[in-house]
Amino acid sequence: MGLELKMIGEKKIRVMWLLNHTSARKFEVQMLKKIGINEIFLPKIFPKDPNFRSASIDYSEDENLTIPKEDLTVLNNADWYSDPGPEAWEIANKYFDIIFFILWNPEVVCGIVKHFRGSVLLRAYGMPKETSYSSLLDMITPYKGRAYIKALGDRFWFAEAYRHLHCNEHEYIGTQNVYLPLGLHNASINDNWQGNDRKVLFICPDIGCNPYYRKIYVDFLREFKGFPYSIGGAQPIRTNDPNVSGFLPIDMHEERMRQMRVMFYHSTEPNHIHYHPFEAIRAGMPLVFMAGGMLDRLGGKNLPGRCKTIAEARRKIKKILNDDWSLIEEIRNSQTCLLEPMRPENCEGAWQEGFSRILEGLERSRKRLLTPDRRQYRIVVFIPVGYRGGSLRAAKLLAQAIDLGSRQASEPAEVILAHLDNPSLYPDEEFNDLPTNIKRRPFWWRVVDSKEAYRAMVYAGLDYLPMESASYQIPDDGINQFLDCDLWVVVSDRLEHPLLPLRPYVLVVYDYLQRYIQVLSTDINAKFIASAHVAERVMVTTEFTRGDAVQFAGIPERKIVKVPMLAPHYWLNDAISKPTGNPRYFLWTTNLAPHKNHVNAFKALLIYYEEYGGRLECCISGVNTENILKSKEDHLKPLKKMLMGSKELRNNVKVLGELPEQVYRSQLSLAAFLWHPALIDTGTFSVIEAAALGVPALSSDYPAMREIDTQFDLNLRWMDPYNPEDMARQLKYMEREAQSRRNLLPTTEKLAMQSLENVAGAYWEAVRACL
Repeated sequence: MGLELKMIGEKKIRVMWLLNHTSARKFEVQMLKKIGINEIFLPKIFPKDPNFRSASIDYSEDENLTIPKEDLTVLNNADWYSDPGPEAWEIANKYFDIIFFILWNPEVVCGIVKHFRGSVLLRAYGMPKETSYSSLLDMITPYKGRAYIKALGDRFWFAEAYRHLHCNEHEYIGTQNVYLPLGLHNASINDNWQGNDRKVLFICPDIGCNPYYRKIYVDFLREFKGFPYSIGGAQPIRTNDPNVSGFLPIDMHEERMRQMRVMFYHSTEPNHIHYHPFEAIRAGMPLVFMAGGMLDRLGGKNLPGRCKTIAEARRKIKKILNDDWSLIEEIRNSQTCLLEPMRPENCEGAWQEGFSRILEGLERSRKRLLTPDRRQYRIVVFIPVGYRGGSLRAAKLLAQAIDLGSRQASEPAEVILAHLDNPSLYPDEEFNDLPTNIKRRPFWWRVVDSKEAYRAMVYAGLDYLPMESASYQIPDDGINQFLDCDLWVVVSDRLEHPLLPLRPYVLVVYDYLQRYIQVLSTDINAKFIASAHVAERVMVTTEFTRGDAVQFAGIPERKIVKVPMLAPHYWLNDAISKPTGNPRYFLWTTNLAPHKNHVNAFKALLIYYEEYGGRLECCISGVNTENILKSKEDHLKPLKKMLMGSKELRNNVKVLGELPEQVYRSQLSLAAFLWHPALIDTGTFSVIEAAALGVPALSSDYPAMREIDTQFDLNLRWMDPYNPEDMARQLKYMEREAQSRRNLLPTTEKLAMQSLENVAGAYWEAVRACL
């Protein structure tokens, strides 16, 4: 009689069995029903991978689910081995209490931990003796696997198929073990074996594509040379061995079991066993097996089919092939004891006891949900290097978006903006525009060796290192290295050493300029990319950067999230004076970075003035631009020579340098248009600021600027930044048409649709998923 497990409070218990193994499903669904759980969801999609050779899809349990058909359709269409999506998780939480899952990839672990609110069962059928589930968790989710599991508390269970498996695991898994024995759906003897085909049946799948099984195959051929044999098991890649049959339909497989003289089972793995030895026993086929494996634990230590050495196995198999019926019958009659632990009736008690513990833990967790922890999240946004100008503005906006998004979601978080402790670079007045509820915290980067890094991890309650590196960097605020924060958000990937992940961290990467322009050494580029691979998530603001993150940096798509571009509320500032007559100049806002395309820009200006008779002055402003004609950087050296060689350039090019914001805005408002001749980058928000002031813009044509143009509906005029002739031609066009293009600019109302209030939710959603 099953346990009274049908209800917790007023809620019917439902289980998601997120596996597709055919034989395991037949048994475990049967066990769940025996203990009183009759509503079971089975996944309908599984990976196209040789490791799923024993997998299949089963719709039969759908008719027992008392949930709306449209919700079931969503669950059936979801890929539970990857990212099923928010709608599927919402339905799962609405109806289901328990999830069984296997360690397949990071998405599975991360998704379940972050989204599912019921009990989580890691179904453990055993690992090769040289590994464990703990080590696999650390491998597939870098350093975060154990942190994820610990976060589940008593909602997590290491659901071991054999009683001893937890002994091989780290404490954070092993102490949460529950024994749910694996058995056979049908363990009765079907003794119709004949044994007329005097061959050894050996099961070895994936010979052509899996080094593990390839070695087993080669060892078998060497150790049993001269014996007639047939090898079964699915073979995604055909082999040249005519004795390898590959996958067979069930009736042909059963016929082979009836006719083959003996099965040899090679495995000495102490923690895992395959199904085919039990199939042989059920069919009445004599089984010769090696000592030291799981069959010893199941009662095989004193059986006549057990062999301590290959030589012993060869002797026994040779006797069987030579019609030693006394040995054959002795093995056949004795080996049936191996089925006893696999019989459903012998497993049911352990499943009843195990599920009682699981449901008690589930009830405790639900009671805690009724009195939730009201602790406020604390999130720090790091400015990792001495960013100024647009990059500093972007960091401030990011902090504001997280703050505002959290409050919109009724989960108000405390947001800290952390910047280098350099008062000359970051004086207090630099942050006058920062809301008072966002706190500032100066810091310095501290570089530590691996030993000190390990000690820091231990003190933080994380007794492991996430990667092998000689040195790591830690943000030092003079207090506690930001351990009082739940999440670190780093603006850019500019980290010269691996960031020691005392807390989970997110990188906000605006571009991968190094893919297009030589701005980094190979070594530094590799370090920056490595930081992104260890990050919890990488946030980007354009599809262009998303593509570079995948194709150039090799970051898995599951780690990347695209969020809307943030722009200051230029349209809400006090009105700036408008020109009363015809504007006398256009404004080129830039800095001294190589990708700003200075040489081609000066060539274009030369053509504009000398060949097209340009009448507008070019005023240059931006960070460090006062040094644009003095710099000894290779990419800037030609500018002074070009200027000195042209009277027109000397008369019309004015260097304003870095201007206070209000002065800059006044200069921009009086310009005929804004000029943006950069080669490629994450785009410039100066075109948005210009539009808010009623000033059109002429921009280089590259993907990030196209995305800005689309999001803010700017109607930019385009030019080819690699072609100075085209740049000059477009400058002349803007000289003539700037006034008419003002009519194409977006209205204040349209710009306001991209306000921080309207996009902050996407930022909080991205950050919240990492908490």
